[in-house]
Amino acid sequence: MDILNKVRNFREEENRLKWEGTFAEYLAIVKDRKEVAQTAHSRVYNMIKSSGLVEKDGNRLYQFFGEEIFGLEESIERLVEEYFHPAAKRLEVRKRILLLMGPVSGGKSTIVTLLKRGLENYSKTDEGAVYAIKGCPMHEDPLHLIPQHLRKDFLEGYGIRIEGSLSPLNSMRLEQEYDGEIENVLVERIFFSEDKRVGIGTFTPSDPKSQDIADLTGSIDFSTIAEFGSESDPRAYRFDGELNKANRGMMEFQEMLKLDEKFLWHLLSLTQEGNFKAGRFALISADELIVAHTNETEYRSFIANKKNEALHSRIIVMPIPYNLKVSQEECIYEKMIKESDMTHVHIAPHAFKVAAIFSVLTRLEDSKKQGIDVVKKMRLYDGESVEGFNQMDVEELKKEFPNEGMNGIDPRYVINRISSAIIRKEVSSINALDVLRSLKDGLDQHASISQADREKYMNYIAIARKEFDEIAKKEVQKAFVYSYEESAVSMMDNYLDNVEAYCNKNKLRDFLTGEEMNPDEKLMRSIEEQIGISENAKKAFREEILIRLSAYARKGKRFDYNSHERLREAIQKKLFSDLKDVVKITTSSKTPDESHLKKVNEVIARLIDEYGYNSISANELLRYVGSLLNR
Repeated sequence: MDILNKVRNFREEENRLKWEGTFAEYLAIVKDRKEVAQTAHSRVYNMIKSSGLVEKDGNRLYQFFGEEIFGLEESIERLVEEYFHPAAKRLEVRKRILLLMGPVSGGKSTIVTLLKRGLENYSKTDEGAVYAIKGCPMHEDPLHLIPQHLRKDFLEGYGIRIEGSLSPLNSMRLEQEYDGEIENVLVERIFFSEDKRVGIGTFTPSDPKSQDIADLTGSIDFSTIAEFGSESDPRAYRFDGELNKANRGMMEFQEMLKLDEKFLWHLLSLTQEGNFKAGRFALISADELIVAHTNETEYRSFIANKKNEALHSRIIVMPIPYNLKVSQEECIYEKMIKESDMTHVHIAPHAFKVAAIFSVLTRLEDSKKQGIDVVKKMRLYDGESVEGFNQMDVEELKKEFPNEGMNGIDPRYVINRISSAIIRKEVSSINALDVLRSLKDGLDQHASISQADREKYMNYIAIARKEFDEIAKKEVQKAFVYSYEESAVSMMDNYLDNVEAYCNKNKLRDFLTGEEMNPDEKLMRSIEEQIGISENAKKAFREEILIRLSAYARKGKRFDYNSHERLREAIQKKLFSDLKDVVKITTSSKTPDESHLKKVNEVIARLIDEYGYNSISANELLRYVGSLLNR
């Protein structure tokens, strides 16, 4: 389907969703579907909830944020459960400004953008449908037409509580256009749109000397004064401020705490009473979620100013720290690259990982818990198992520094350095070492990094390099072992024969001489030591293997190379250790013999087909691992 057909179909769908009718007809819709009369906060909460919820590792993962926000599950859960949920139930929380506070490039703006885009789409669904008085610049709730003295009866009859008063403009229109007959007032379905300024407003601070309060609350249209005779005539007023246009939806304040105080004063009554002052009118009702975002420095400065005390109690601060999980940080970089023009460049496996390791390390605090260094802490946070520690330890570590993640390297810096590595190398492929080199070179150009931090960060780059060295050796090890799979299977069968004899206290028979022999302790230990099995633990490990063997035999299944993960790892490491000389020769020799060259080609093919390398990065990895082994 070409793009014009898609545009045509989209237009037809929008036309299909449009609805217009009288207030009496609208009441029939309300009776059948109470959700059309929900508050702005309730609409946002139901929108988030409608995308689905997944329970994982004790956390509630809201799918609404799933493909855009990474590693902030706990912050998102707190945001939804402590703000949006109670606000949707009309608790006092909804009378507070939601302030997202965190470091630059931490996800604050992304969260707000998701909410805005989400509301735009949700208003086109049956569950998120929004109706307003037709012709009203503020998209006013039609239920405001119900007189105050009848609202208690309406609550009893419809089960819906009405808040807010009819605006000055619609009060005049009701009398002049409809002769006070509310049942005939026209109502239409509206669709939220930030671009069209329907239900979504955005306000950005600028020069206090030139920024006018009318940007928020609208202004008098002086060209109409002669026609209508008074500045207090609502027809002479432009209800086009951001607070007017955001009614029924959400209002975003970018860098709110940088705003001049006079702009913030209007939020006092809007948050607490649900109304604001505009022109020469009584207070105008507005139902909107107010969300703002700022950094920690601005927030501390705001709190320190005693003149802002009235607003302090009307703000709920939700910390949005940096992500502290390596695997999730990788997802952030992958997303950023996909959104760039660099998708044609091959990023070798683990290039993002080493950058993520460096970034996360800069954000972690040094624990006072015995036996925990930053590397172990990093692994525990990412869900890896670390010997001697469990999930309870992770919870304790998180409690040790409640504000952890508010400092460190931001994702934008890392992507800038990856971009620099691509441009500098001028090839279609970059690897982990290119990224680390670029991160290191960029530290001198980073204006906000102190000398002390620079030295600490250099150490973290060295740690990330060591982590990559281990990953690289394992990657090549697996690829080489696959090429020598027959040797691996033979080694495993030999080990199993010896384990079986050892556990059953039997002897082995030499298949050439027929001579009886004791189990080969040296062979078994050489394999077990590869995965850290101590002398004291060897008996338990061998008995575990024998039990697994017996279980497979009872089920009529064959115990093979992949039947026991730790044994497979031990065999791989042992075989790779035995093959080190071969690896050194094949990766460093300029003219390897034909058999070695064949193995190298098999390994490269394996790295490309199974591990995601291309021919350039696979050859670079082999040469690098060869240099590591030759040290």
